[in-house]
Order: sequence, then C-alpha cells, then structure tokens
Amino acid sequence: MECFVRFVEIFIRPKPKIPLAPISFPSTGFEVIRNHGYVTLKVFAKDEKDSNEFDIYNALSIGSHRHPGYPYVRKALETITISRAGRDHQCLVQTPLWDSFGGILNRSPTQKLTEGVLKVGLRDLLSGLDYLHSECKLIHTDMKVDNVLVELDDDTVFESFTKAELEHPSPRKFVDGTTVYASRSFGTPEDFGNVVLGDFGSTVSGAERQAKRVQPNVYRAPEVMLNVDWSYPIDIWNVLHGNDPDGSGYKTRAHLAEVIGLLGPPPLDLLKKGTCSHLYFDEDGNWIAGIPIPELSLEKSEENYQGEVKEEFLRFMRKMLQWRPEDRKTAKELLEDSWLQSPLF
Repeated sequence: MECFVRFVEIFIRPKPKIPLAPISFPSTGFEVIRNHGYVTLKVFAKDEKDSNEFDIYNALSIGSHRHPGYPYVRKALETITISRAGRDHQCLVQTPLWDSFGGILNRSPTQKLTEGVLKVGLRDLLSGLDYLHSECKLIHTDMKVDNVLVELDDDTVFESFTKAELEHPSPRKFVDGTTVYASRSFGTPEDFGNVVLGDFGSTVSGAERQAKRVQPNVYRAPEVMLNVDWSYPIDIWNVLHGNDPDGSGYKTRAHLAEVIGLLGPPPLDLLKKGTCSHLYFDEDGNWIAGIPIPELSLEKSEENYQGEVKEEFLRFMRKMLQWRPEDRKTAKELLEDSWLQSPLF
C-alpha cells in the first residue's frame, strides 16, 4: 500500500507524541501507539479537508448515546493534520478494528458465515443502521460486506503484530519518492467485540430525497438503477450481481433481469417514476432490454436451511427484497423479525 507515513514515525503535537506504523486493516489505515493504547489513523490523500466525511463523523458522535444502535457505528476519536512536501493531509484518529465480513468470508474454507455469526452480525448492523437513519438522519449508500467491520476486545493481536514488524520488517519499495510497504495481516484474536458499520465517505443527508447515482453497481437498489428519487430504503437493499450474458461484465439490464427473475416484474407505478425505465421496459411494463430473464427463486438460492427455519429466513429476506422502496421494512422493523431474534444455537 502507498503510505504518507513511515514506520515508527513520531507525530509531534503539543501533547502527545504518536509513533506510527502501517497495517493491513483497513487498507487506508495505520497503527498508532498512543498513550499506551492503540488507534488507527486514516490519512486523506487530498490537499483539502474532505469536509463531507468529517462532518458525517461529527454527526455520528453527537447523536444520542442512549440509542441502542450507537455502539454499532464506527466513530472518530479526533482529527489531526500531517504535512508532506508542502501538502497538508487531514487524518481521522479511530479505534482499531480487526477484519470486515468480506475478509471473514475469504478466511472461511466454505466462503460462508455460520448462523451464529450471521445473526449476531445482522443484529448489530441493523441496530447501527437504525441509529444512522432515525437518530442521525443519514443514508450510508455504500452498504457491503467490506464496510461491516469487527471490533476487538483483545490487544494481543496488536502486540503480536508490532513484535513481528520489529523482528521482521515488511518489504518496501520506493516509487516516485513515496514508500510503498507490503501489507501485514492481523492474526485471529481470542475475543471479539461488536460488529460495526464503517466507511462513511459516500454518506449523504436523508433530510431530502436524493437522485444522484450511488452504491457499488452490484448492490444497487431498483430505484437507483431506474433513476427514481431515493432515500433510506436503498440501505436495506443489497443483492445480486448483474453480470451481462454478452460477457462484458456488469450491466444494469442484467441486474434488472436478475431482479425480475427473483421477484417478478416491477410495478408500473415504480417504472413511471424512473427517468431510465424506458431503456428496459415499454409503457406497459414489458421487458425490452434484449436479454432473457433468468429463472431464479429465493427458495432455490437458499441452500443452508431446511423446513420451517428456511421459510422463516426467506420471510426475513422478502422484507428487504421489495421493488418499491416504501414496501421494504426499516432497520428497526427488521430487528423485530422472528428468524433474527430466534436462539442462536
């Protein structure tokens, strides 16, 4: 990874002094030993302060601490500024985390989460999302497994990481005057903390309807694909892939075709609101995008559950997977779902 800092660097403020060393989670962060504790430092590459993200973190911190979802959203402890070759870089100081759910999936031989991990993660995530929506009036817009992160209650991971770096320094190279270090992964801790929602660089205000193109393409909600004004419900929808049969990778038409295969055709009232609907549907709602609708179903796609448990899980999924954004359950409503609240074991 490209670094704006160097190993064992000291950042001098009036108080305290902060020695620094790069880490691999998150990829934009660094390990900092400060006041005998560990924090991460997110360094922004831009010359100017990324005011939107800094404002978002401020809003997250000043929301009600009594809200049940407050602990499940990542916060910023403070901000600092570092200078490099005459350029100032704003930095977020944050509590260190372990890995993302995306990383956990990659670590798993089956590429799946256990039921216990899934339920605990969803409970924490939905609690944090309810705090974001109802208390802070913010829309995340970038909900994906890489932004669902796991806290640590075990500092031995950092101690082992530091010891390994001191004894066997990471390989590095110099490119155009910048030091590029090879990332070093954390080990697996014995004790985990909360699951938290992170990365608010794309977060927007929910005080008014939005219309701009957002979300990673494979996670886009129907209203975003059809260019309908959107709001909080886009954070509830995240499914399917959209790989086009022509071999060109992701295309909106392929994504919409998958949604139709899974849920059936979209309601006409939704199509009439979309300024891009005519590219894929005629005035009567018939599919005209030139590729076949795949044969999909939630029942066939779910292979981990059987019987009544499977039906409960699919009912939970259907509460989120709705064409109309107003038909999707809120994060708070999803927290009350019978499958999600059933015993873990």
